Amino acid sequence: MKGLLKGIIIVMVLVGLGLALFSTGLLNNKNLDAYSIPNWNVGWVDNLNMPQDNHQIKTINGWHPADINNPMPGRPGQATKAWIEFNLPSADKGTQAILLDKVYAKNVIIFIGNHKIYESPSDGIFGKKKILAPFQPSNHKNEIVYIGLTSDDTKLGLVKNLIRVGKYEDLEKYFVKRDVLDFVLSGSLMFIAVVMLVCLFFLNYELHSIWLALSVVILSSGMLIITYSSFLYAFYQVNERNTQWIFDISLFALLYSMNLFFEKIFGRGFLSLITIVRRFHLGYSLICFAFALFNVINHYQYGSTYFLLSTTIMGFIMITEFAILISVAIIEAAKGNMEAIIFSIGFALLASLSLGELIWYYKENQRYELFVWKWGLVCFLISLIVILGRRFANNHDQLVEYSQRLEMFNDELQRSEKMEIISELAASVAHEVRNPLQVTRGFLQLLAEKQQTQDKIYLNMALDELDRASGIITDFLTFAKPEAGKSTILNILNEFTHIEGILVPMANLQGGRITVDIPPLLEVKGNTSKFKQAFINIIKNSIEALQGQGEIKIWAYAKERYIYIHVKDNGEGMSAAELARLGEPYFSNKSKGTGLGLMVTYGIIEVMNGELTFKSEKGVGTEAIIRLPEIGKPDYQS
Repeated sequence: MKGLLKGIIIVMVLVGLGLALFSTGLLNNKNLDAYSIPNWNVGWVDNLNMPQDNHQIKTINGWHPADINNPMPGRPGQATKAWIEFNLPSADKGTQAILLDKVYAKNVIIFIGNHKIYESPSDGIFGKKKILAPFQPSNHKNEIVYIGLTSDDTKLGLVKNLIRVGKYEDLEKYFVKRDVLDFVLSGSLMFIAVVMLVCLFFLNYELHSIWLALSVVILSSGMLIITYSSFLYAFYQVNERNTQWIFDISLFALLYSMNLFFEKIFGRGFLSLITIVRRFHLGYSLICFAFALFNVINHYQYGSTYFLLSTTIMGFIMITEFAILISVAIIEAAKGNMEAIIFSIGFALLASLSLGELIWYYKENQRYELFVWKWGLVCFLISLIVILGRRFANNHDQLVEYSQRLEMFNDELQRSEKMEIISELAASVAHEVRNPLQVTRGFLQLLAEKQQTQDKIYLNMALDELDRASGIITDFLTFAKPEAGKSTILNILNEFTHIEGILVPMANLQGGRITVDIPPLLEVKGNTSKFKQAFINIIKNSIEALQGQGEIKIWAYAKERYIYIHVKDNGEGMSAAELARLGEPYFSNKSKGTGLGLMVTYGIIEVMNGELTFKSEKGVGTEAIIRLPEIGKPDYQS
């Protein structure tokens, strides 16, 4: 029922978030009132210098017709500069704009006729751009638009979407919505990470490493999302080289922290493999960082080498690390480790979404924009948070369990201290009292033998009372020094046959009956008289608790190296307070009881390396459970 309630709450939260996003319009960008340019011409050039007469643009191999399915045709060799031209459609009054939703280029320049309306920063290195160039249509009627593109590599040109021309306000909304979700997502992750880092100061030291690792994983994930998105470059004049640094450092931190988190949850692994992977990644990341500094000092002359180290080789390292982590997680999951199962599910979501996107990306000839991987990353982060939450919950459960054990041990300690005190007192007093009692009994016995009158009856009564006092002192001595005596192999059924013969008449007088169900082959090691004394005390208490009609059931069985004997009655029972005091010196529910009988019983069971516990409910009855080591098998009590 609790699991169903949790599932309903999670579904409601997800539906609420989806409705909230939909209501903001972030997920609805289809209704765009703009003119799409279906066709354009591409001319490859050696430079992007715009001549006075646009028709004098000198292309390398002429102008080539293009569309979205073939956006950059006719590329000669490894040409890195090109012009795109198309006729400007007629427009309404008011500010208009040209939208390039996704274009790969280091630098972009846009002309309408000979009038420049846009130019990207000259120091840009971010290859993927998103451009919104406003203009006034009254100044540019029936003119040709020229878009100049420059790149340092083979990736150049329009990708995914058509060129759009329309009202500036409409295109601006579309322009903002396309990437603002990245900003919201990354901002949320970074905010969560900062809050977690603040909470770090209030946690126990033992939890610092795992909490810090997860905080860095979440923080670096947010940094990766925002630096990968074109949001910063479209709306802010940021230095793209600095963001490249942030992206690389965030990636290094993400992978190292994830390895550390995994190690803290699942251990060092076979032959400390997880630790070796983590340390290797740290060393390689430091090498990449040092080479990046060297590249900056040398004015980025070694950019291609740094790209090889930080992207190509790092990609293979990431694949290897992920393969190792998921293999260890699957092995642990097969063993029933719930945390490993959660990790595997989260990682599987990330891997499947990323793999599906990569397949679609190459199917679309690299004109597809990757974005679903971000949500796969979020799912993976959620799985890590769930794992950490389970670890906290397990720690809390262990704390509660340890508290209960501590309370139980304290009760046992107090009981042991009381028993030790009364044992010492009983031993000292019993020896001192028994001697004068024996002397007094001897004189009374002599007097009784000489008397032939009514006084002899009173002397015999005095002797009986002295014998009763001597029996109490014997119980004191037995309690003070519960020696095992001569130990032999005891057959449980045979011992209870004798006990049953002694106590059945007493039970019948009380209006009750005793039933015994014990297998014939159960055996323990102990002293037969002490064994009988202990169980006679227990069963006698049950008989006295019947108060008329009732039944005492006795049964036994072997389980996991122990023999369990149950004595259950349906008598008056005891309250929780009375049950907690059982075994205390001088505590008894009987008006004339001393409590010594049960103390003696506890001592005998303890000498036999056994354990005696009681269950009781007022008005229902009481059950005594005795656990003794099975013959030939040691006592495994901790």
